[in-house]
Order: sequence, then C-alpha cells, then structure tokens
Amino acid sequence: MLCGIDEAGRGCLAGPLVVAGVILNETIIGLNDSKILSEKQRDTLFPIIQAKSSYKIIFCDNEMVDNQGLSACLKYAIETIKEHFQGHDILMDGNCSFGVQGIATMVKADAKVPEVSAASILAKVSRDAYMYDIAALYPLYEFEKHKGYGSALHVNRIKTFGYSKIHRKSFKIKSLAV
Repeated sequence: MLCGIDEAGRGCLAGPLVVAGVILNETIIGLNDSKILSEKQRDTLFPIIQAKSSYKIIFCDNEMVDNQGLSACLKYAIETIKEHFQGHDILMDGNCSFGVQGIATMVKADAKVPEVSAASILAKVSRDAYMYDIAALYPLYEFEKHKGYGSALHVNRIKTFGYSKIHRKSFKIKSLAV
C-alpha cells in the first residue's frame, strides 16, 4: 500500500508546519490538491478521509522551525510518518526527500495521486483549524483571515504590533528589513 505525504504552512510567517501521511483504505471521490479545492470542499472531505484511511499528522511549531529550520522539521516529520507506516511505499509531494532514504518524490503529486491529495487536505485543514483557534489569543493579527501567510494585511499587522509568540522569527520579511 502507498502512503502519501504532503505539508501545509511551509512558507508561513506564523504558526506551525503541518505534515500529513495517508494510506487510503477506500476510494474517495473529489480528492485533489488542497490549494485547488475550496475551504468548504476541504472541510467536507476531511472527516471522510479520516474515516476511510490510516493517517498520521505531525505539527512542528514555530519555535521548532526557528530553532531547527524547515528542512530539519520536514525531515523529522517524514521520518516519523515513515516509521509509523513501516513497510509501506512512501510518496512525498515535491522533488526533495529532505535526506530521508527509501521514499519517492513527485512534483504535483498532490494533484495526481489520491493518497497525496488526501495528505494535502489533512495537513491544510489541520493547520487552518489551528490558526482559527489561535486567532482568538492574538486578535490584533487577524490570523483567521490570512492563517499566518505573508499577506499584505499580515505584514502590516507585524509592522504595527511587532511579532507575536507564534511568529517565525527566523523568516526575514524584506519590507521589514532595517
């Protein structure tokens, strides 16, 4: 059986990197790259994927990203998922295995391979849910609107209020450079 892996939040300025691994136990209609699907479609598919698959979701918080770097966080998450799904073939979206041996990679796998599409959806919905929840603790940043990505609104909020506890301090924003 194939375990598909994908991530969400790699390029964010705040919040966690989330990586999911999925083995589908049944066919699921409507899977695609999470970036192509609407939020409503992703939210509809999320519990269906949970019910019809075996999965593992890994969160690497902003401090881990700052202290270890994105590549190390991705390697950790992939290795954890690989260990969890021992003996299964592993396919990661993209063109890099982050030094993890014994896994395959494929560019655009999240739009081509159902297991990777499912992982893409689990990672994205899990991360978005976290950002919606954390928004209540940091209302000045309006995380519910941009989910930590580098939108003009978000960069403006950082300029106005500085960094919060969940921002990735290692990510340099050109418009904030001195």
